[in-house]
Amino acid sequence: MRLGKNEDLISDEEGPLEPEQVMAEESRLFRRRLELTAVMAIGRRRRNLVRGSDLYRSLSTFLFRLHFSRRNKLRNTFIAAMDEEYDVIVLGTGLKECILSGLLSVDGLKVLHMDKNDYYGGDSTSLNLNQLWKRFKGNDQPPEQLGASREYNVDMIPKFMMANGTLVRVLIHANVTKYLNFKAVDGSFVYNKGKIYKVPATDVEALKSPLMGLFEKRRARKFFVFVQDFEESDPKTHEGMNLDTITARELIAKYELEDDTIDFIGHALALHINDSYLDQPARDFVKRMKLYAESLARFQAGSPYIYPLYGLGELPQAFARLSAVYGGTYMLNKPQCKVEFDENGKAIGVTSEGETAKCKKIVCDPSYLPDKVHNVGKVARAICIMSHPIPDTNESHSAQVIIPQKQLGRKSDMYLFCCSYAHNVAPKGKYIAFVLTEAETDNPEAELKPGVDLLGPVDEIFYETYERFQPTNDSDADHCYISTSYDATTHFESTVTDVVAMYTKITGKVLDLSVDLSAASAGAEQ
Repeated sequence: MRLGKNEDLISDEEGPLEPEQVMAEESRLFRRRLELTAVMAIGRRRRNLVRGSDLYRSLSTFLFRLHFSRRNKLRNTFIAAMDEEYDVIVLGTGLKECILSGLLSVDGLKVLHMDKNDYYGGDSTSLNLNQLWKRFKGNDQPPEQLGASREYNVDMIPKFMMANGTLVRVLIHANVTKYLNFKAVDGSFVYNKGKIYKVPATDVEALKSPLMGLFEKRRARKFFVFVQDFEESDPKTHEGMNLDTITARELIAKYELEDDTIDFIGHALALHINDSYLDQPARDFVKRMKLYAESLARFQAGSPYIYPLYGLGELPQAFARLSAVYGGTYMLNKPQCKVEFDENGKAIGVTSEGETAKCKKIVCDPSYLPDKVHNVGKVARAICIMSHPIPDTNESHSAQVIIPQKQLGRKSDMYLFCCSYAHNVAPKGKYIAFVLTEAETDNPEAELKPGVDLLGPVDEIFYETYERFQPTNDSDADHCYISTSYDATTHFESTVTDVVAMYTKITGKVLDLSVDLSAASAGAEQ
């Protein structure tokens, strides 16, 4: 690869860009920088682009010149962009915000995407080892025995994707799967009476599972057969029941399942975060179980989940790139993004550095409009670096373990997440594990201890809590669409539900997710 001295550079002598050129020029510049950065990152990870080599220096120098040769021009360009009026201004580059920015841009809306930070991801960013060390230890000098910093991609909001789930459908709908590579997750487990077990998801697995006794296996098998055969459009498969009128509790009672069985089915298969589902219509409960079983069957792996190679940090950038391709304008490191309102309390724009961009709607995370959200709790998490997989998970290099609330006498479930060098998120032989739960005390270390103890020896451990917020505003009145904070779950089902609901509120239409699921594949790394 050879780079000419002035490739893709525009001389400052050309003068400031016209306002109508702003989006196209910014998108072009963003795409070029992102493509070259990706080339460098992939080259480093595959060990064929060495720091200090002529090619590495050439790429680094080019990116430096590409950015700074336009600094003065882009200052004028930003002012021109801020003078524009947009359909939507998105504040924050967390995963939810980036997904919405991409979807809205594809719909043909004029989108300006701003972030007060100088990096992508927001609360859902990914950190290398130096960044992780600086965040928790105050310096960027981790022990050498942990390996190279650049080989770590530690997701601050770790979540697996259901192979047939809504997020995968959104990825396919937006056509961003071409920017990502996925790999199946090795195992899905549940904690019961002091031990870790594989989650049985079919009638065959139910008969083999040590979770249940002989007679309970037979009852569970009958229930699994009903779920597998259930088709919404075929009343013959409903066994005379209306799942919109009977509750999940009443459905389960028909099969006389024991409490421990109900526990793992509701929390580890249907992925409910508490027991309130038992008194709600049974249809959603059954659909969740079917989704789990169908996702499990898709790749014939040990779990229904998939995960991107190099971690979730690839997702916000993929949707950011999508938005840029469709004309979205991006501005990072924009301080004091202040939302402006008219006399009726309706959002009309965003002011930063003395300039105001006008808009019809605002999309943002809770940090940008703190007066329009309220605290709904906090998440406690432990972040661990290990040299082994989670014990009793069949040597799984990637796995989820769900500890239902009743097993620990808690009000909320606890989640264990593990990923490793097999997904290119850590050096060879290293594993990244998280223990997360909805905090019920002010002592996260004591609260997380039951989960941490299941991990075995750890090389390093960091503890942290973060507040969770939900919007309280009337978006129809103020035109502000605020995402909810990320919960403690280690799967994306609740997160993407929020995104799809926000999309409908913003656009007034339902997102069409009738896609060909084969467009997203997952396999071993090449």
